[in-house]
Amino acid sequence: MLALTLLLLVILTALVFEFINGFHDTANSIATVVATKVMTPMQAVMMAAIMNLIGALYGTAVAKTISSGLVDAQVVNITSQLIICALSGGIIWNLITWYFGLPSSSSHALIGGLCGAALAGSDNNFDALIWSQTAEVWTENKGILWKVVIPMLSSPVAGFTLGLVVMGLLMAGISKMNSMGGWIGQISRPRWINTIFGKAQIASAAYMGFAHGTNDAQKTMGIIALAIFGAQASGTLDSLPAWLSFLHPDGGEKDIDNWIIYTCALVMAMGTAMGGWKIIKTLGHKMVKLHPINGFAAETSSATILTLAAHFGMPVSTTHSISTAIMGVGFAKNPRALKWSVIERIVWAWILTIPAAGLMAYGLLKFLISMGWD
Repeated sequence: MLALTLLLLVILTALVFEFINGFHDTANSIATVVATKVMTPMQAVMMAAIMNLIGALYGTAVAKTISSGLVDAQVVNITSQLIICALSGGIIWNLITWYFGLPSSSSHALIGGLCGAALAGSDNNFDALIWSQTAEVWTENKGILWKVVIPMLSSPVAGFTLGLVVMGLLMAGISKMNSMGGWIGQISRPRWINTIFGKAQIASAAYMGFAHGTNDAQKTMGIIALAIFGAQASGTLDSLPAWLSFLHPDGGEKDIDNWIIYTCALVMAMGTAMGGWKIIKTLGHKMVKLHPINGFAAETSSATILTLAAHFGMPVSTTHSISTAIMGVGFAKNPRALKWSVIERIVWAWILTIPAAGLMAYGLLKFLISMGWD
């Protein structure tokens, strides 16, 4: 009975994380559209909530990475206590960075918490973590190297580069139109550009919300699935009451049950609807002054990276991709326009997220073990 209660507590804690992820990362998908005043904060939040919901229902590749591609269940016993500590490490770090208005990565907070708890639960056996597993097709590779480290390093670079290129192409196109004169030259004037891209940015912000849902919502799906697989292996699910029969995995460790998908999608949408105004201010106003064309370039670049990463099951940070895309767009406008002191604070939050969340989760589980609750 205690094991089942702990499993239900894990699911509840995971949904709390998903809710916090929703309002913590709302800023990632709507900061630019709010900063450019194309949409009001309330309109943007509602649109982001709807698009997050749709995106969360689109595929489960990232969820499968979290549930079976990072921690080796043959080495470490996936207990409810371990999962609770992993989630708690991520939640605490998310709340700390949210309080200070820093757009840190919820994805990396969760991954850091999971790795830290796994090490604590395996008595510091690093084999508990799947570092690298190659397959015949590289897109099916597993492990922290392929699914965390490489995307963590490449996605900010890709975000900056794509933001720079897209903004550069748009600026070159406008310059070319202006040189042509006539009615085409009239369209290239700032008033018309702001009007055209003000409309286009609504579509790019919706795309960004969808991409955020495809990636971030799935991480909690994977955590819940991991807890259920662990409970099944330990026999916790052998004698469930009828009203909890839905907890039995339908497709084993290769599939994420529908109830997990729909629940996580709805909870993230609810969290998104709460908003995250401090982080919106940092991303949308403090790094660089944005106009609709800049917001369109940043959102389109970031959303494209997130969608591709979700397709390959890579839990990429929404925060990293949109922040660096904004930096790339700002650099294309004017390298001097970037506020490097703000960027430095954001980069430090990125660097510290995985180890900080991991240490919190590690310490929590070690404390529980020392108290005999293992």
